[in-house]
Amino acid sequence: MHAPGTAGWVGRPMRRREDRALVTGRGRFVDDLAVAGVLHMALTRSPHAHARIRSLDASAARRMPGVVAVITPEDLGPIGPVPLMRLAPGTVIPEYPLLAAGIVRAQGVPVAAVVAESSYIATDAAERIGVDYEPLGGVADPDGALAAGAPQVVEASRDNRALAVAWRHGDPDRAFREAAHRVTLTVQQQRLCGVPLEPRGALARWDADTGELTVWTSTQAPFRIRSSLARMLGLDEARVRVIAPDVGGGFGVKGGPYREEVLVAWVARRLGRPVKWVSTRAEDLLTTNHGRGGRSTGELALDADGRITGLRARIRQPLGSSLAVTVGGTPQNHGRCLPGSYLVEHVDIESVGVFTTTPPVGAYRGAGRPEAAFLIERLVDEAARSLRLDPVELRRRNLIPRERFPFKTATGQVYDSGDYAGLLDGTLATAGYASLRRAQTARREQGEVVGVGVAVYVEPSGLGWESGLVRVEQTGAVLAVTGSSAHGQGHETTFAQIVADELGVAPEAVTVRHGDTLGAPQGIGTFGSRSVALGGSALALASRDVREKARGLAASLLEAGAGDVVAVDGGFGVVGAPGRVVSWARVAEFAYRGAGLPPGAEPGLEATRFFSPEGEVWSAGAFVVSVRVDRDTGTVTPERIVWVDDAGTIVNPLLADGQLEGSLAQGWGQVMMEAAVLDRDGHLLSGTLMDYAVPRADDVPHAEIGHAHTPSPRNPLGAKGIGEAGTIGIPPAMVNAVVDALSPFGVTHLDMPLTPEKVWRALSATR
Repeated sequence: MHAPGTAGWVGRPMRRREDRALVTGRGRFVDDLAVAGVLHMALTRSPHAHARIRSLDASAARRMPGVVAVITPEDLGPIGPVPLMRLAPGTVIPEYPLLAAGIVRAQGVPVAAVVAESSYIATDAAERIGVDYEPLGGVADPDGALAAGAPQVVEASRDNRALAVAWRHGDPDRAFREAAHRVTLTVQQQRLCGVPLEPRGALARWDADTGELTVWTSTQAPFRIRSSLARMLGLDEARVRVIAPDVGGGFGVKGGPYREEVLVAWVARRLGRPVKWVSTRAEDLLTTNHGRGGRSTGELALDADGRITGLRARIRQPLGSSLAVTVGGTPQNHGRCLPGSYLVEHVDIESVGVFTTTPPVGAYRGAGRPEAAFLIERLVDEAARSLRLDPVELRRRNLIPRERFPFKTATGQVYDSGDYAGLLDGTLATAGYASLRRAQTARREQGEVVGVGVAVYVEPSGLGWESGLVRVEQTGAVLAVTGSSAHGQGHETTFAQIVADELGVAPEAVTVRHGDTLGAPQGIGTFGSRSVALGGSALALASRDVREKARGLAASLLEAGAGDVVAVDGGFGVVGAPGRVVSWARVAEFAYRGAGLPPGAEPGLEATRFFSPEGEVWSAGAFVVSVRVDRDTGTVTPERIVWVDDAGTIVNPLLADGQLEGSLAQGWGQVMMEAAVLDRDGHLLSGTLMDYAVPRADDVPHAEIGHAHTPSPRNPLGAKGIGEAGTIGIPPAMVNAVVDALSPFGVTHLDMPLTPEKVWRALSATR
């Protein structure tokens, strides 16, 4: 045990305490939950991306043995709209029916629900519902949706524009007019599916005697689900309880709420029996929010010395035909993060969200940050090629100097702290960049196709606020309750380390609870790499409040002045009197006894804090990648990946590296293989894991990971986010490396994924 202020638990690489149940098959996910009398729900979904519903016949399904109810749109009645997050002013909000009536605007939209005694009966009955559709023309591409004569996707928007956000600063027109060099590039981000280990699922139970609704759901944000259900169904929020049991991955796509969570709650209340719905993998790939998918055109203006003077960008982001709850994140982050790590004075950026006859697009690990980093890093590489400069040299000339922090960008973002040149130099030194370039020259002379790529990125995180409750029980045991809700990050371990450090106890003495709205302070949830910076800080502050109260009680027990009492391992002692010590258990027993407390002291030993910082925290990092390309097959092989990330204070280095490795795997999937392919109208063509390729463990390369530390001044821990770093940094680094390898063949850009066929065709086109 370690006293506060000494070398304690924060910073130690401790193994995750929550893993034993998970790795031994004793985890409890939504589909594992057994509730007496549970019914099962299945949905009849539209096979069309855009169609008129001529008729719906549910008679055959209703006659099937074991079917308890068939729900059609007419049965539902009025239901409130889904609350949305971070909307841009003027956002067009279309209707969001739980079951579509009259017209469907995306493949997979449900038109009827079947509730039965088993999931098999429900699925069979859902397939027996006859629906007569009149197919209509659709549009999957945002440029196509904005074109004259495109099919109108939703009634509320004639031109298919859903939202627009713009950033204009300085005099960009003059910057481009007077530029010595200008470079332009258009990049296409492919659509991605989140593919969590566990698809979405929900179980609802209504208690008619108490008027209380309990919902178990695989979500990242239990409090958001609770408030949304209460608003949409007209319930007292205090009588709605939402529980996130073990959650098999979220990555932003489990932000919710989705139609199904609202439907199971509505049906459970109507039927008076518990109702469960668990997505199939095919349903998950089709109906869970997709990510990425945007198309952007960027332009840099540079002076004769290679310094960036201006940045223009036009971003078109597909949103689907209904808005995901997290719809605002990607278009806004894509634009506001575009200056990246560089000094850019003049900007003209517009980001437009577009309705398409497709599944909705929302937050997915990074949510606009990877898109912004990809565009600016590709532009910088293209500028270096145009100016015949080494891409590292061009970056050095334009990185924000350390002495300029806190730094306000031309898009209005305030970077709290950082040392971008130091990050880059450290990564280059570890990689032996000069040696890599010399080796590249020699190998090219031998006929090899090899390249080196560099990327520098920023990662904003810690948006909003979070809550924490800390209580020392009568026995001295410590309970910590967080409003943040884990879906695989290891909160129980990390938060125990933070609380243990603040109280001077062992992490084993701290029980961490999360994911249940009952008895917890209001919280926001887990997304956007916010948990340690916000949730951890709230717990740290609550722990300090508890410690200070306990110190006063300890002073009374020790018959010493409060100023002479200090925290020691496991309790409190008196300065200059090593033998005078009182344990946490003794202080807690005194606190709850109530009698004999110092004047003004209240019984109990707990505190709740809500932490809301003055602004976001900004992590950063740098990559150096070397690759080899096979001339005959187009196969790209990474030979070395060197990566340094700066997330400020690291609470648990082992878990931090796990987050980086995980984000690297998902970033690698985008770079090399993943793509949710749609046809022109918006039908998903890669709707199974036979068609949608995700990286296996042996597909993901080894990265040499290092850490830099510039603590943030915006929270008491000095922590920054780390969860999205790999998805932000590895795509531009890899594409820069492959384009560098193919540059002798006249290739100047490739969009992801870098499949062997795509690379082979690029090579073949120049032979």
